[in-house]
Amino acid sequence: MEPLEQTLMRLIKASPSQIGSFRQLSRQLDLGPDSRREVRDVLNGMVKAGVLLKLKGNRYTVPSRQSLVTGRISVHRDGYGFVIPDKRPAKLEGDVFIPARHLADAMQGDSVLATLDRRPGSNRAEGRILKILQRRNTTVVGQFRESRPFHRVIPHDFRIGQDVLVRDGDQGEAVDGKIVHVEVTRFPSGLGQALRGRVIEVLGSPGDMGVDIEIMVRKHRIPVEYPRSVLEEVRSGSWRVPEAEAARRTDFRRLPVVTIDGETARDFDDAVHLERLENGRFRLGVHIADVAHYVARDSALDREALRRGTSVYFPDRAVPMLPEELSNGICSLRPGEDRLTLSVVMEIDDAGEVRDYRFHEGVIRSRERMTYTAVARILLDRDPSECARYAALVPQFERMRELALLLHGRRQQRGSIDFDLPEAELTLDESGTLTDILQSERNIAHRIIEEFMLLANEVTAGHLRGQKLPFLYRIHEAPDPMKVLEFNRIAMSFGYQLGEPTGDSAASVPRVRDRARFRGRGFRERGRDLRELRALNVKVTPRDYQKLVNRILGRPEERILSYLMLRSMKQACYSPRNQGHFGLASECYTHFTSPIRRYPDLIVHRILKHRLHQDGQADAGGSVVPPDAGRLYDPPALESMALQSSDAERRADEAERELIELKKLEFMAGKLGEEFEGTVIHLTREGMVVELDELFVEGFVRIETLETDDYRLRTRPLSLVGRQFGTVFRLGQRMKVCVDRIDRFRRRVDLSVVPDDNVSGS
Repeated sequence: MEPLEQTLMRLIKASPSQIGSFRQLSRQLDLGPDSRREVRDVLNGMVKAGVLLKLKGNRYTVPSRQSLVTGRISVHRDGYGFVIPDKRPAKLEGDVFIPARHLADAMQGDSVLATLDRRPGSNRAEGRILKILQRRNTTVVGQFRESRPFHRVIPHDFRIGQDVLVRDGDQGEAVDGKIVHVEVTRFPSGLGQALRGRVIEVLGSPGDMGVDIEIMVRKHRIPVEYPRSVLEEVRSGSWRVPEAEAARRTDFRRLPVVTIDGETARDFDDAVHLERLENGRFRLGVHIADVAHYVARDSALDREALRRGTSVYFPDRAVPMLPEELSNGICSLRPGEDRLTLSVVMEIDDAGEVRDYRFHEGVIRSRERMTYTAVARILLDRDPSECARYAALVPQFERMRELALLLHGRRQQRGSIDFDLPEAELTLDESGTLTDILQSERNIAHRIIEEFMLLANEVTAGHLRGQKLPFLYRIHEAPDPMKVLEFNRIAMSFGYQLGEPTGDSAASVPRVRDRARFRGRGFRERGRDLRELRALNVKVTPRDYQKLVNRILGRPEERILSYLMLRSMKQACYSPRNQGHFGLASECYTHFTSPIRRYPDLIVHRILKHRLHQDGQADAGGSVVPPDAGRLYDPPALESMALQSSDAERRADEAERELIELKKLEFMAGKLGEEFEGTVIHLTREGMVVELDELFVEGFVRIETLETDDYRLRTRPLSLVGRQFGTVFRLGQRMKVCVDRIDRFRRRVDLSVVPDDNVSGS
């Protein structure tokens, strides 16, 4: 007789979607009440053993890597979402799309279990949420509104999708209009229940000084206060350079080592020096703060650094990964003070190739704390006062410029992509209010440090890979072919294309004039996409991106196409598996140069130092070091740290970007009714996004405000087209707009088009 476990497994596998309910299984087995209890016990045992997964409604399913995926849900403002897999299944491109009707009760950031249903003929997938594994939003930040029978908190994160209800008596000190921090006491359960909570903190009123940062810190769960164990460790630590430690290290103190950073920088974690050798080669020293000497593995400091993952930089405040005693103190490479470093010294020939290198535990004494501005004044402006002040260092800066341009040219030859786009620099007053938005300056000094750090990172990665040591790579995967296809559709309307058609396939690319044949959506739309994918060479290389960047340089469409190219690319992350770095056209890359502010760099330092110590013991007459003796971390530990560090990086990026957008909203609130020139950078069915000249502010023109015609979105070429008069709005189109209102809920600037001759008929 077949065991009950096997029978239940067979029945579940035979069910639709491999899901069977307890009621359905009992009915199929034709069991009485006593036997049903046995079935329930067996099912629960199979769940505990990991053989089955229990879903809502007493339903059970077989955990199959082919049909299920776990990951984090990201919800769009329009209600649908995407599951970002914890481990990407083979041949799956992109994230798993979840239609709004299949989101169940999942909320932004939740860890979920979802089905994985591949689209016909595609490596992309759709799915539905089966189970919420872990809730992310245990607390919510929002604006408190008094009402009856329940008070409401309107979440600052619109992706949460519903207000939090607060019972009378659970509002604490909150009054109407205040920004509050709420603890969620009950999540929706699919039975019509609402989100419930209680106020645990009142942050202040909208517009109060510092409230915007407090919102970001709590919304993105950025750790600010250090645990008591860390503070005790800092108080009891010896934060100095021991003489005995300095004596055993390579002494670089006689060399003209300098730091080059921004004017407001306080944590100096990298310093450089450069010599010309008699054989004509360059000798470049990159000296990085030896944070690993002070932060012991698995100490309270180390555990907290891993939890934080990275420092977070807001316009007027930083949240450091390490306490200031280290980040701005003993680990910061201050001028005139002895500091411990992990250094890599490289010999580079006139072709920009590294011919030799060596890692050292070193000690330095920085000659000067240079700024990008001061170095640029020396190299570009030949400023007499700056040249006189740093006369002893000027020849070294000249050599640095020569080498940086050589290294940049070498990267260009191999296809490394440089999106040298202007970025915004915010000017704040003492109260933290944004007073001006300027274009940040980028000069030769930035290029020098960028090229030297990129080279040090690449040499470090190649060295560790050559030693066959597991470590954290910095990877950047090739773009999703569908993203490239979408970009090419737009680029073609400007006369460009990313990559070249292969063979005679260009003839089969559907033209705009053929669109009448493809008016249907759904399956036929996907079929057309597949034909284009086959017709276009969408497996692009970094060189294809680089060629297009060079072609559009200085042209009116440069900004819009560069913006869209960036959107077509994937986000870089950390991984214990080497997949190369697409953007840098590098086969092997890591992060080594910023251990004060990035945890993965600290991991790389520890692995390097451990191996250096073993090599030193071997050189001193010890036994030969086995190839795997330097393995400080096993692959599962590195996998966990890679995921945690990548998440922390995304969290910091989102918080920094969102705070800047909030500052911009406040700034634009003072410009209601003013008119600006701008460029259309994005089109949707709801309207168009316009970037305002010189302000780096994006606004939205809602389609219902375009009263000159009845507009519909056309995808080929992407444009808004009037049905009655044929008026057209295109990407890259210049126009004058007026600031109508600030939509704080959607966090956007609403604009209206000022009629002029820029709007043309097709």
